[in-house]
Amino acid sequence: MNFTSNYIENAVNEISKLPGIGKKTALRLVLHLIQENQQTTKALTHSLQQLKEHLKFCGICANVSDESICNVCQNKSRNHQLVCVVESVREVMAIENTNHYNGSYHVLGGVISPINGVGPEKLSIDLLLEQVEKKGVNEIIMALNPTMDGDTTIFYISKRIQQINPDITISTIARGVAFGGELEYVDEVTLARSIATRLPFDNYLSSS
Repeated sequence: MNFTSNYIENAVNEISKLPGIGKKTALRLVLHLIQENQQTTKALTHSLQQLKEHLKFCGICANVSDESICNVCQNKSRNHQLVCVVESVREVMAIENTNHYNGSYHVLGGVISPINGVGPEKLSIDLLLEQVEKKGVNEIIMALNPTMDGDTTIFYISKRIQQINPDITISTIARGVAFGGELEYVDEVTLARSIATRLPFDNYLSSS
């Protein structure tokens, strides 16, 4: 791809580093920004700077937040004895959009994936276990993407939780979500039903 400006080339190269954006898409975005007024470009740049400088991770659930404790964890009307474990903030947003869940969350920041060099120590599992001990949690919903890495992570975390408190109920979302699918792309009705009809973890193991 030939560029008539080094500034355009540099901008395209940086934007194309974002996931799902190739050089052609990046070029369209850059050309669009060129046509916009300077104030629009400054607003975009400012919002990205604010994002990196001020965004925090909740000290309880590891969700992204404007404060040290996120809105969900601060909300006293939520059921904090029920914790939904998810891979990333994308799943939190997907589940919240169903308007059918009133518990709290825990964001792992990924899944265990030996082939990709991701071990348990790289996830926020210890923070989850700390909350299980402190908060009197009585049920954990494992709402991870139904993949081999997701199942491995569910198995590992479940064993760690049972070592702390064998009486905690551990459940998984129902198989309304197809194996190999990603929760963020599941429609809201299916996702809500999968959480509402969640299965005991032992049943999940026997059906896998």
